[in-house]
Parts: sequence; structure tokens; C-alpha cells
Amino acid sequence: MLINESHTDVQTSVDGKETSMRIFLFHPTVPQYPNAKFPGVALFSEIYQVTGPVARFARQIAGQGYIVAAPSSYHDFAGPEPLAYDVPGTDQGNEWKVKKTLQSYDVDSRKTVDYLLSLPTCTGLIGATGMCLGGHLALRASLDPRVNATVTYFATDVHSRTLGPHTGANLAVQGPEGSNHTIDKLAELKGEVALIFGIKDTHVPDAGRDLVKQKLREAGTVFSFYEFAWAQHAFIRDELSKGRYDPAITKICFEVLLELFGRRLKTDLGPKDGKPQEIEHFC
Repeated sequence: MLINESHTDVQTSVDGKETSMRIFLFHPTVPQYPNAKFPGVALFSEIYQVTGPVARFARQIAGQGYIVAAPSSYHDFAGPEPLAYDVPGTDQGNEWKVKKTLQSYDVDSRKTVDYLLSLPTCTGLIGATGMCLGGHLALRASLDPRVNATVTYFATDVHSRTLGPHTGANLAVQGPEGSNHTIDKLAELKGEVALIFGIKDTHVPDAGRDLVKQKLREAGTVFSFYEFAWAQHAFIRDELSKGRYDPAITKICFEVLLELFGRRLKTDLGPKDGKPQEIEHFC
């Protein structure tokens, strides 16, 4: 499917600050069908903003018939230009990641979904995806009941409650009272999620992944959980991944995304009846 690329700047107001957030748009197009409609997908980037690999990922999704909107997360501090995949860029991205408030991240997410739903070519069904920081932001975006399906790639800082300003990692099963951290709000999640991790990921160790899975089960979330034996952090990034890019596993993970998005966003399932599914036990 062909793709048109553009961008729009939307105004945000949070934490007493007015800023302009750029949303990069990747829109599928079918010649001779000017009124074609497509589901929307919010794509959240890693700590470097919308880089070449993120844009290529967006094009892959858009080419399958989804309108992809990729916001620039660090508009609180800088323009929409991507950070470099080097030590200064990494240090700057990690600094802004914890300086930016959860409230600001939430406004970004809502604004992105608002924008997708405002498009006359959008069907009104919305998905979310992202990698690294963006994986966490995609999971957090799914707390919005308008998001029907979410696929996260190696989401960081969920297990440790270290997204946004914090005083240190908190790996407890039960979060502090009134916690606004994503892991403590999973019961609000209404859509379906698929979480993808590499077992060799040093950013989200075994205990961290186990905690995320435990909290999803306790919350009654509809989810799938994938762990790949030899995958490291950033294994889907096809540029400057420090030897971690794995195209074979990346292909499998994209099929996971296509299955979930195809089932939840492209198929008219009608309203959910809420009845528990009875599974017959037989060999």
C-alpha cells in the first residue's frame, strides 16, 4: 500500500507550560479510492524521538493499512529533531525521560489519539505501539479506553516505576497509595495488549518481566506475553543498535503486531458481551 507522509503541530498545555508538539503522520493511500478509511495507530518512539528506524517502522505499519501518528515526546524541552544514537544523545534522552512528568506524557498520548480521531479518513478504531520508552508509553496510552489494541516492544521503567520524576526504583508488588505509575493502573486497561521482551535485555531483567506479568494477571488484563531467548534490548532497531539488531525475531514480532491489530482494529467485532468464556477441558 502506498503512503503519504506529513506532519502537524498541536498545542499542549501541562505543568504550567504551553508547548507545540509535532506529530509525524504516515497515511496509507489507495489510488482511485479517495474516501478510504483506515484504523489509527499511535506510535511512541524510544528516547531519541522520531529517528530513521522509528520512521521506517511507521512506514511498515502504514503500508499494512493503518494511519500512523508518531509524536515527538520531548517538546517540553526541545524541537522535534531526533537525538543522535551516540553517548551525548543517549544521556540527553535519558535525562529528559525522567524530567518530563507523567501528566505531560498523558497529555501527549491523549492529543495524539485526539488527532487520529479527528481525521475523516480514520475509522475510529485506535491502536498503540512503541519501543523502549515508547513501549512504556504505548502501554500507558492503553489506559485510555479509546485504545483498543496495543503492542509494546521491550517497554522500560514499567517494573521499576521510574518513568518521570522519581526518587528511585520501586520494585514492590504493591505500589504506594494513590500511585500514578503505569504498573499500578493496569486495572484501568480495557483493550488487549501484547508485550514483547528479550530475555537478554539488561534494562528489563527476569524479575522485572515477571512482575509486569504478575500485575497484568492480577488486573485481569487481556494480554499476550512474548519472551525471546536471545533477544537483547533494542533488537528491532536496524541502525546503530550496537550489534543487537535481530531481523529474524523482528519479523516474527511484526506478525504479532499484525495479528492483534488485524483482529482488534480491522475486524468489526461489535460490542463485547462481558460473558466469561467457558473452555472445555479435553485431550
